[in-house]
Amino acid sequence: MTSYNQVFENNRQWIASKLATDAEFFEKMADTQTPEYLYIGCSDSRVPTNEIMGLGAGEVFVHRNIANVVPNTDLNVMAVINYAVVHLEVKHIVVCGHYNCGGVKAAMQPKDLGILNPWLRNIRDVYRLHMDELNAIPDEHDRYNRLVELNVQEQAINVIKTAAVQKSYLAKGYPVVHGWVYDIKNGQLKDLEIDFEGVLHEIQRIYDLTGSGMMQKDNNNQ
Repeated sequence: MTSYNQVFENNRQWIASKLATDAEFFEKMADTQTPEYLYIGCSDSRVPTNEIMGLGAGEVFVHRNIANVVPNTDLNVMAVINYAVVHLEVKHIVVCGHYNCGGVKAAMQPKDLGILNPWLRNIRDVYRLHMDELNAIPDEHDRYNRLVELNVQEQAINVIKTAAVQKSYLAKGYPVVHGWVYDIKNGQLKDLEIDFEGVLHEIQRIYDLTGSGMMQKDNNNQ
């Protein structure tokens, strides 16, 4: 276990290593940030965001919470998405879950978890939406892993529902929303290959926030 004081020594060593390879590293970092990715992931300490993507400082705008949930009532994640899309103009938004997620596992348990209840309800709602598929999986571990994937899928859809994403994509052709799962056991990232344009078109039948009249057009075509 690293001691508290050792953390600051580690920091000094890290500064020295950065300056040894690029004397202007911190000046560049202080100037501005132009990340192409917004990463929305779990707070789990075993998932080192930049490292698993092979990207450095300034290349990924990051938001993390328990079980990578994107509730429309959470002003924190909504503000992050808005800032990343409107001001940083990121090209990609990634919702990344991970197998062996404690938050997802907790949501599968029939227990009162106090203040965690309203947060984990978001994951339990994902289970409710996909109950038939999940209950048909006999192995509990496999069912757990599938819920991890479905949670990523549904949270990515929640990102696509936001006005900032819809308006930016209509005007500029970006950002594109992706769903990934990180496997802690082997370090691999799995792309769930979410059909962004297909999902966007489908949800805009109800969640069109662009002012383009997509909802009205669909109703008129019925």
